[in-house]
Amino acid sequence: MRDSIASLRHKIRSAQDLKSVVRSMKAIASSSIGQYESAVHSLDDYYYTVKLGLAASLGSTNQYAASHGTSTPQDMAPQQGLPSSSRVPAVGVIVFGSDQGLVGQFNESMVEFVVASLGNIPGKKHLWAVGERVQSRLQETDLATEVCFALPNSIHGITDLVGKILISLEAQREQGVINQVYIFHHRPESNTIYRPVNQQLLPLDDVWQRQLMDIEWPSNNLPEVMPNQDQTRRAFVREYLFVSLFRACAESLASENASRLSAMQRAEKNIDELQESLNQTFHRLRQSGIDEELFDVISGFEALS
Repeated sequence: MRDSIASLRHKIRSAQDLKSVVRSMKAIASSSIGQYESAVHSLDDYYYTVKLGLAASLGSTNQYAASHGTSTPQDMAPQQGLPSSSRVPAVGVIVFGSDQGLVGQFNESMVEFVVASLGNIPGKKHLWAVGERVQSRLQETDLATEVCFALPNSIHGITDLVGKILISLEAQREQGVINQVYIFHHRPESNTIYRPVNQQLLPLDDVWQRQLMDIEWPSNNLPEVMPNQDQTRRAFVREYLFVSLFRACAESLASENASRLSAMQRAEKNIDELQESLNQTFHRLRQSGIDEELFDVISGFEALS
């Protein structure tokens, strides 16, 4: 009886300690979500500004010029300075996951989405994983990862990560290893916590340019790129690549912490239920022990009488 009560006391203390850890992780996840979501929201306006600059520098103002009866310089043709490839496609795939666990099905759902999406994309695949956990999940499939990047611990480390990815991308493209690049990551959602999405990062082809041309210019004054249009265009392209990767990483980290917060909330609920069950069992056994001792006292008193 005493061993059972001692064992229950140990389990109750362990549950209390585990609950303290879960609460700490909940607090960390909540604060992390705030900083990453703030970064994503702050990038929205900047991302839109970069796309407007690209639309202007690539000559997408033709529609505005035509509607206003003006002319647009011919040297802003959309095809100028853009990468193109007529070879058999070799696809570079950047997959954002997590470095740490306790995130539910975060990495598993991403790997399933990557496998299903890449089945519709022709060409040889070169996968780059961002996060050790998602890399280990990818290795369980037929898709082998060639490079693995470590995720930053805060918003300040995303810039260094994006810089490393861009340097590797440029080296691979110069060597002719890849000519297409896709990004896969989770995006925060209000109803389902997050959802997996993908984006074609390169090449900046006709489809991408037509999407830029659909953007409405925010004023009636037509933009003018000066003094060096080619230099300006290349600068906007570099900034577009950077902000696209930065945004994908920030959204993935926000989704990861949202998934971890949800997992910790479920764990806290399970711990509460376990504690209630343990406490009930403990009190029942303790009361049973007290009753037996009282019966022994009464039986001894009756025997002496």
